Amino acid sequence: MNLALLSAFIPTFFFVSITPGMCMTLAMTLGMTIGVKRALWMMLGELVGVATVAILSAIGVAALLLNYPSVFMVLKYLGGAYLAYVGIQMWLSKGKMAIKTESSDNKPASYVDLMSQGFVTAIANPKGWAFFIALLPPFLDASRPLTSQLVVLITIILTLEFSCLLIYAAGGRTLKSLLMQSGNVRIMNRIAGTLMVGVGVWLAVG
Repeated sequence: MNLALLSAFIPTFFFVSITPGMCMTLAMTLGMTIGVKRALWMMLGELVGVATVAILSAIGVAALLLNYPSVFMVLKYLGGAYLAYVGIQMWLSKGKMAIKTESSDNKPASYVDLMSQGFVTAIANPKGWAFFIALLPPFLDASRPLTSQLVVLITIILTLEFSCLLIYAAGGRTLKSLLMQSGNVRIMNRIAGTLMVGVGVWLAVG
């Protein structure tokens, strides 16, 4: 791997990754409602989605998909509708993602639910596909084996993405701690629910 290209790639992708977006907002929301530890399952799904998008973008499949935007429509609208539904449930202090009260008997979200949420959010974002198509080629050295370069770049991407997800989830947990000192469970659920609905709308119309 060309070290000059690598030294430019790391800060470039970190800046893009740390910028607030759908996945980071989702991480912060789940950090607030279910905690960083359980949010790791959503992050796992999101990272698999990001890796999938990066790999397919690198081999040119994304270019085909972007030429047929209808391929994204079903995923975007279904994914957006699902996240909006979850957000409304949270706003009403119901559902598996909401912060529980002592009287609550709702079952927590399963690992599969959380992983699916992260995966769909990552792969159903056309901007993510366009970003990888634009970002990856300038950092590939045509004189070196493509496969090994992609392995290195995708490993760096996933490491930086995971770090940023943890930062946002920890920020959500801190916000929860501050508000929970006053026992404002309903307020927390409404804040998290509003953010979740926002992510859903963002995914559907973005």
